Amino acid sequence: MMNRFGSTLLALSITLPVAGIAMADEYPSRPVAIVVPYPPGGAVDGVARVLAAELSAKTGKTFVVDNRAGGAGGVAGSSEVVKSATDGYTLLLNASIHVVTPLINKNVPFDVVNDFTHISGIAAGPLLISTNPSVKANTLKEFFAEVKTDPDAFNFATSGYGSAGHLTVEVLKAQAGVDTEVVTYKGAGPALTDMIGGQVQLIADPILSSLPHVKAGRLKALAVTSLTRSPLAPDVPTIAESGMAPLEMLSWYGVWAPKDLDPKALDYLSKAMEQVVTSGEFKDKLTVFGFEPMYKNSTDLKTFVVDETKRYDEIVKASGIKVE
Repeated sequence: MMNRFGSTLLALSITLPVAGIAMADEYPSRPVAIVVPYPPGGAVDGVARVLAAELSAKTGKTFVVDNRAGGAGGVAGSSEVVKSATDGYTLLLNASIHVVTPLINKNVPFDVVNDFTHISGIAAGPLLISTNPSVKANTLKEFFAEVKTDPDAFNFATSGYGSAGHLTVEVLKAQAGVDTEVVTYKGAGPALTDMIGGQVQLIADPILSSLPHVKAGRLKALAVTSLTRSPLAPDVPTIAESGMAPLEMLSWYGVWAPKDLDPKALDYLSKAMEQVVTSGEFKDKLTVFGFEPMYKNSTDLKTFVVDETKRYDEIVKASGIKVE
């Protein structure tokens, strides 16, 4: 028979929060899938795996990365999340391309503002603009001057149509007054392989995937897309320092769920995301990837998405990116 002291301990154990997060009717009682709509590897997958590990550690619950590749801009995987149950067991982690894709693809089957529950902003970081070492130029200004002398000798690359890297290259093209083709690849891996091989000569891609090739001498860094230099690449100038008009283009990451998410699940996830994203451990792990935490609560993330949609729409129209 349990005595009064034992009963009190049992009651406390039931009501105590897990790692400071109040339980919401035992949610989650099974693993929560964080859908990454791309193959393993690359920046989105890397951020998702850090987030899943930290959420699991902080809450004592299981968060797993579920790679569901297919379709430009992660449309296929994102569409699956939109159609999934609203119980909080299927989430989406995507980059800023999630907002851009509907602006350049008329066939996207969802509305990024109204068809998702906005949960949390996660991270943001600049891109590294690089070229093949065989190119003589050492700055962006020199690079585009070289392009103008022999336009047919150059092709540019993007790891995803509508990605932050793609927008960056298109803006720089417009600034420089060149009409060089931008070749679209299915991910950073294939794009960087062709960059190293010399098939394409310019790319803007996350520091996570590009910097190791720069350090190994396989690529030449020209600029970073932040307004100040990156601590991970202090010798690489900003776009303005490299002779072009100032430009900030960050690759940012957020977490979403299907619209009309169970309020109890949203409450739990909101508290868990805040605890993780604002932690020193999460920041330390992101720094290795060239990112900084970008915590935004549900309301702030939705406002941010609306504002970013307007900004990207202006860039798409001004740079002449083809709407498919």
